[in-house]
Amino acid sequence: MAECIAAAKLKELGLDGQVRVYSAGTSSEEEGNGIYPPARRRLIEEGIAVLPHSARQLNKYDYDEYDLFLGMETRHVSAMLRIFGGDPQNKVQRLADYSEDPHDIADPWWTGDFYSAYRDIYESCQALIQNLLPMLESGDRSDN
Repeated sequence: MAECIAAAKLKELGLDGQVRVYSAGTSSEEEGNGIYPPARRRLIEEGIAVLPHSARQLNKYDYDEYDLFLGMETRHVSAMLRIFGGDPQNKVQRLADYSEDPHDIADPWWTGDFYSAYRDIYESCQALIQNLLPMLESGDRSDN
């Protein structure tokens, strides 16, 4: 959901050509699967475009390829740090740390609560983009 929401918000602001947004998991459990059907339904209910998606696992080489890695929960951050072997450039964070209420975003696969997850992800994506906006508008950015 976060990839679709962030992409929609960036498009809304005319910044979709300036930032690449991709999703990857911290395990291989869902590798190759598309977006989970209840998540798809929730995005459609909110009018968010559902992007083509095939789950893949994050790997250590991604660290040099991208500028920022966002986990939904502290355990995702820990898993990313393990995969990368550390975070010397401080690229790994929780998405909701950008919100007014930093917290773990509960995984709706476990909770079944796709409404709260959507709300938390939407608010956090909005806060993240607002935080990055000055850098994006000034052109002081990479394309990752």
